[in-house]
Amino acid sequence: MDTNNKNQRTLLSLALIASLSATALFVASAEEKPASDDTVPVAATALPGDAQAMPVIELPTTTTLAGDPTVDAGKAMSEDAPLEPGDYTWHPEASPAGEVVILVSLPRQEMNVYRGGVRIGRSSVSTGKPGNDTPTGVFPILQKKRMHHSNLYDDAPMPYMQRLTWDGIALHSGRNPGYPASHGCIRLPDGFAEQLYEVTDRGDTTVVVADSAMLGGEVFSPGEFAPTSLLALAASVDEKQTN
Repeated sequence: MDTNNKNQRTLLSLALIASLSATALFVASAEEKPASDDTVPVAATALPGDAQAMPVIELPTTTTLAGDPTVDAGKAMSEDAPLEPGDYTWHPEASPAGEVVILVSLPRQEMNVYRGGVRIGRSSVSTGKPGNDTPTGVFPILQKKRMHHSNLYDDAPMPYMQRLTWDGIALHSGRNPGYPASHGCIRLPDGFAEQLYEVTDRGDTTVVVADSAMLGGEVFSPGEFAPTSLLALAASVDEKQTN
């Protein structure tokens, strides 16, 4: 009887040792096996109550565009994002024909060009510095010259000049530092001034130089289509000035 019990205990011990040895060999084999290029990583999932849960990263709700802390970057697709000094866009194919109306925004230091009510161009500008302020108003194009020299300021060159008043206010190519810096004229980037010159005409172009008191919020973001308030101002231009 004692011999049978002893044999049974021996067999159980051998079976347990064999089982443990097999488990150890399986674990060692898994640890030594090199990772395959085809291995697909499995993302860990934090379970309820898991102390290792991933931290939550909070993003800022508003991001502003460089150069204008009042503009929300999230609205850049629906509103007019500010231009850098000297930058412009030009797409005359957007509206091949029609009356040209130009909006010069004094607070924004930008120009929007509409043809047939559709925006075809947008540019940074530099208007008159304090003491030589560019006047607000509605102006026809009085005169055009590809190369003009100032009668008032040391014969300074004024390429692609388009005169708005007979006392010295004009659109022309010039330095664009990003703020009002001229003697009253409206300076444009070189490439933009040349392309604008080709689409304007003394009889079909109106220039509206506006501030917020004159045009309200639309002076900051007029949009892809000419605001009705802008068109109403353009219709009030005194054509007698062209004579």
